[in-house]
Amino acid sequence: MTSEETPEATPADENAPAEPETPLKRPGFTYRLGRMVLAPLGRLIYRPRIEGKANVPKTGPVIFASNHLSFIDSIAIPVASPRPVQFLAKSSYFDGTGFSGWVSREFFTAIGAVPVQRGAGQAALDALDQQRQLLEQGSAVALYPEGTRSLDGRLYKGRTGVAFLALQTGAPVVPVGLIGTDKAMPVGAKLPSLSARVTVRFGEPIDVSRHGPASSGKARRLATDEIMAAIHALSEQELAGVYNEPPAHTPIERIRQALPHERR
Repeated sequence: MTSEETPEATPADENAPAEPETPLKRPGFTYRLGRMVLAPLGRLIYRPRIEGKANVPKTGPVIFASNHLSFIDSIAIPVASPRPVQFLAKSSYFDGTGFSGWVSREFFTAIGAVPVQRGAGQAALDALDQQRQLLEQGSAVALYPEGTRSLDGRLYKGRTGVAFLALQTGAPVVPVGLIGTDKAMPVGAKLPSLSARVTVRFGEPIDVSRHGPASSGKARRLATDEIMAAIHALSEQELAGVYNEPPAHTPIERIRQALPHERR
């Protein structure tokens, strides 16, 4: 998520008409076919070491919270997971035209991606709402608390969106440690390497509800820190100790990044 602040949960106006929600579509034929083909193919090519599969709940909503090293992280998790996984992807992957657009749309559908408009403000809130809907439908979703890929291999501070969703929905969080995906497909590479070995570690589910309600900033921060500590134990990365921020190009951006506000 890229929004800078987590929204506070406020009671709905009792006099306001409820807006009907359009349920998100469950994975269809393309996803089932893709999982049948891509999962065995991925395991054959990369021979991934998969640890802790028994920690993944077989049914019900669950949030996979993972470190993020490479584009193929969103392939490695569905390949290794014992159950279907969905995640959010840029809507531009689904909007292309012609043959290349069709290939992109079918590929991302096949690996369980759900299109979302990326950005801050309302776009980030809409993304959170889509993830909430998926969880309320009993799905498993994969999220990256760091917000974006680590370019130097270190583990950055977690943003609180994952914790907010877990506290809001009651879904358990399964921490995931990915090792070697940055070697399998480094940032900027056009094609994955066929010689790299990938490890996917699933940790024990975390119930963050003891930290407090989703409306509490302290609860969100404590839950996020617990999740990130579990990811760190699995991934064994060096800790960066800061947020993974894009370079600040203007004085205003530098000031915003220096202010002590919650990142989500």
